[in-house]
Amino acid sequence: MAVIETQRTLNSELLEREVTCTLLLPEENDLAGPLNLLLLNDGQEAENLHLKETLEDLYAHSSLKPLLVIAIHAGDERIQEYGVAGNPDFKKRGSKAGLYTQFIKEELLPYINIHTGIEHFETTAFAGFSLGGLSALDIAWNHPQLFNKVGVFSGSLWWRSKDLGKGYTNDDRIMHRVIRNTSSKPNLKFWLQTGTNDETSDRNKNGIIDSIDDTVDFVHELENKGYTRPADIQYLEMVGGAHNTETWAKAMPKFLLWAFGR
Repeated sequence: MAVIETQRTLNSELLEREVTCTLLLPEENDLAGPLNLLLLNDGQEAENLHLKETLEDLYAHSSLKPLLVIAIHAGDERIQEYGVAGNPDFKKRGSKAGLYTQFIKEELLPYINIHTGIEHFETTAFAGFSLGGLSALDIAWNHPQLFNKVGVFSGSLWWRSKDLGKGYTNDDRIMHRVIRNTSSKPNLKFWLQTGTNDETSDRNKNGIIDSIDDTVDFVHELENKGYTRPADIQYLEMVGGAHNTETWAKAMPKFLLWAFGR
């Protein structure tokens, strides 16, 4: 099945910039059944992720439900627009995460509905890589009425409110704290990935790199909320996996099959 790739540009009043999106959709005559939607942060990496080829391969094996992918290109202020809304880190990064959340809700999703003529998708997922993964997670967590599933590739779950040298403890990890302090249990499913070569940092000197520690601890926070593995949570730890598009491209089919598999 051929996948058609197009580009659209939205003029975002909220972000005060043009936002380019790469759209990937099966050819119309190949569409059968309800359509699903995937929003993807850092969409400028779609080519490096071999996204089109991966989709076509999965469709060729009849493994994937019909899917519209909206790959949202990051702007020059990526490190301000991505993060946890209302919770900048200790360097005040992520200061525009609230605006980016508004952009998704108030500008992008309505734009998709108008330009596709589709008001309801069978499954709607949001995914991202590194800081973009943290952003997708934060937005989905706070808007379960809009999203069913979330994918976090090498997520920046270290995102913290206090510098390591200034009395930092694990309680200073922002997204872990958000989960812990949310009284409700959103109706969401979670897919998380790390690689054993994601980084070399090991702040607690336990022999496990921080990205794995932070992700495993995050899974525990979800379990404390009542989510269970594997029904609600999937965790993929890739031996030799690094913090790059080559690793994430290898993980992508597993995520797509988890989120949209037949």
